[in-house]
Amino acid sequence: MGIILWLIVGGIIGWLASMVMRTDAQQGILLNIVVGIVGAFIGGLIFSGGSINEGLTVYSFLVSLVGAIILLAIVNLVRRGSVR
Repeated sequence: MGIILWLIVGGIIGWLASMVMRTDAQQGILLNIVVGIVGAFIGGLIFSGGSINEGLTVYSFLVSLVGAIILLAIVNLVRRGSVR
C-alpha cells in the first residue's frame, strides 16, 4: 500500500512543483511522479523528519513540495543556467 501512496502523492507533489516552477508543459505524468518522490526525499533530508513515509500530514506534504521545487530549480539551473 505504501508504494501506491508514493505514486499518488508523488504525482500530485510533482505536478504542483512543476506548476510553481513553470515547467508543467515540459513534463509528463511519469516525470511528475519521479520529481515528487525525489523531492520528498530531498525535503526529508533538508528538514529532517518530514517524510511521507511517516504518514501523510500537512507538514510532510509541504516538506515534500519544497523538496520538489528545490529539485526543479537545480535542474533548471543546470539546464539553462538560470533558476527562472
